[in-house]
Amino acid sequence: MSENLLSHRRLHLVIRPSSGWAALKIRELWQFRDLLLSLAGRDLKVRYKQTALGVVWVVLQPLLQAGIFSIVFGKVAGMDKGNLPYPYFLLTFCGQLAWNMFGWTVLKSSECLLNNSQLVSKVFFPRLVLPLATAFSTIVDVLVCMVVLGVLLACFRLTPGVQVLLFPLWSVLLLLLGLGMGLIASALMVTYRDVKYVLPVAVQTLMFACPVMYPAAKAPAEWRWFFDINPLTPLIEGFRYSLLAGAPAPNWTLAGISAVATLAVFVFGLFSFKRMERRFADVI
Repeated sequence: MSENLLSHRRLHLVIRPSSGWAALKIRELWQFRDLLLSLAGRDLKVRYKQTALGVVWVVLQPLLQAGIFSIVFGKVAGMDKGNLPYPYFLLTFCGQLAWNMFGWTVLKSSECLLNNSQLVSKVFFPRLVLPLATAFSTIVDVLVCMVVLGVLLACFRLTPGVQVLLFPLWSVLLLLLGLGMGLIASALMVTYRDVKYVLPVAVQTLMFACPVMYPAAKAPAEWRWFFDINPLTPLIEGFRYSLLAGAPAPNWTLAGISAVATLAVFVFGLFSFKRMERRFADVI
């Protein structure tokens, strides 16, 4: 009797598409953490392997840009730095570091799928590992620049105040905003290659619409509304405020709105990326 029951018993395996946060498969990302770290290290090595100055370019680029901006805005345009107890160069260099944390993340994560097309089309792994690896390499680049900033602060005998405790918060928000936009751009770039050419121009243009080279309070009055709705404005201001003693504090109301908008962009980027992920191998 029992054998007859077993013979008629059927096992069913029902496969349903995951939804909600389960669709992100965070546990699967943790299982591939070694691949993530390996890709991040490879990205750093490949980028500077055949350059004469190597990793020095990580520091040289923001230093040169900050020097040029301080001359153009501080000397030529006569932008007043106010009562800040440090040269205009430090203000622009610190703003440049905040911008690079955002801009480098957007640009590098946006091209991660195209740059690894052989892996995407032939090997199984969570595709989300690729943009996350570029974020890790950006963190390393920014940390190298932070060492230079520390030396400059020591040379001018400037000590950050208690607001330096907020530095990780601004850094995480800048990374999340850049990564959220990069996830959307990378998913679109697989199908629409025009994004590859439009995005660098858009990011470069956006830099001049942010308080990177000057405090937000010095922006023209007729354009102040744009700075108020720009989520990058309080993040860059907060980044500078946490490191430079005497720097103006960000508008805390706008900072709270910017934090909410940043999380919304990041979550939207995650789900957009995962939704389009199934087509990557076929289209790329």
